[in-house]
Amino acid sequence: MLKKILLLLFLSLATVSQAEPLGYETLTPAQPTQNPDKIEIIEFFWYGCPHCYSLEPVLTKWLKTLPDNVEFIRQPAVFSSLWGKHAKAYFVAEALGVVDKVHADLFDTIQNKKQKLTSEEELADFFVAHGVDKTKFHNTFNSFLIDAKMRQAKAMAPRYGITGVPAIIINGKYKTSGPIAKSQANIIKVINRLIKQETDAKKTRP
Repeated sequence: MLKKILLLLFLSLATVSQAEPLGYETLTPAQPTQNPDKIEIIEFFWYGCPHCYSLEPVLTKWLKTLPDNVEFIRQPAVFSSLWGKHAKAYFVAEALGVVDKVHADLFDTIQNKKQKLTSEEELADFFVAHGVDKTKFHNTFNSFLIDAKMRQAKAMAPRYGITGVPAIIINGKYKTSGPIAKSQANIIKVINRLIKQETDAKKTRP
């Protein structure tokens, strides 16, 4: 009898060890999304993060396959004044409608060319090189809109329990990252699986 119990316990543990890990954590409490009609995906990132940089081409490729019911949001994380300078650059690009022009190059300039881009003037020169009027850059950089976005950004990471980047939030309910998913390739698999799960759940609601 004891041998049978031990055998069953062994088989049970073997099954658990072979089971595929979830690859995500559940947020408690869940956070509201901007548009309840969409499955919301938020990417927390920092231009100075090498892991964010290596994930960027993977995300860029994935974004081309995004279903119509999914909304992708980039969210700069702000954990220090340095991170804040780069977050501000993203928000300026967003406000001026030039994210597609500068986003990849901001990563490349900071990661590969080793330019810190931490001062307003350095960032102004970078934006001018990408076709942005210098006065327009400075006015936007110092605007109330960007100041408000920065205040909001500082509160975003704690709201979702983010302590490092890159991190992905799926529909205000789930969080994944390289360490949680075990690899960057698995991050995309986890996101896609949860998008399907959330899409199916919406279809069953009255």
